[in-house]
Amino acid sequence: KQSDTRLHFIVEKVFSFSQDIYSEPWQIIDDLSALGLRHVGYGVPTEMFAPFVNACVDVIREATEDAVAVEGFKWSLGIVSKQLVRTVAEGSTIVMKAVNANSRKMLQRAISCAPRGQRFQWLLKVQVGTQSISPLYWAIQSGNLAAAEAIIQDLLVFRADRERYYYGNDALFERHQDIINCLCREAPMLIPILLDGLIWRSPRTEKGVRRVN
Repeated sequence: KQSDTRLHFIVEKVFSFSQDIYSEPWQIIDDLSALGLRHVGYGVPTEMFAPFVNACVDVIREATEDAVAVEGFKWSLGIVSKQLVRTVAEGSTIVMKAVNANSRKMLQRAISCAPRGQRFQWLLKVQVGTQSISPLYWAIQSGNLAAAEAIIQDLLVFRADRERYYYGNDALFERHQDIINCLCREAPMLIPILLDGLIWRSPRTEKGVRRVN
């Protein structure tokens, strides 16, 4: 159950966005992209936006007889809603859906669709406009640790084609330089998984010794 404080905060943001869209449209679109990506992580269905806008407009219509003010509020909030719906729709990748479900099988099935050269990108960055969200970090911060473990393991598997090898170590630490600190704070049980993936073991033995990097 939502607290009154949280509901008041949401209402304040509704009025703030509906006003600022007139004066600072580019900045608000950027802010809405960031907000929409968070809603992707929350798994909010886009079908809920239109009824919410209608409810807000109905409340304002009962509070004032100024038809112009009501129409202006309805138009601006409609723009806000459309931007959020677009961001959620574009950001709801199959990887993010698997993360929200905390399903290892769904994640493996989703990432199997990615070309080798784009596999790391799918797991580390979902971008809409100038804003982005990390499926890995969202999985860790939301407590979906089965999905987070699967992402880390997939990133740190060696793959190859005729042209090159693929290994997500560099991509992981370029995207999340503080990944060790993040895991220490929020998911220490995943640290052995990460460290294990950073070690390469040769499949061959020479005189009873196996090369490890």
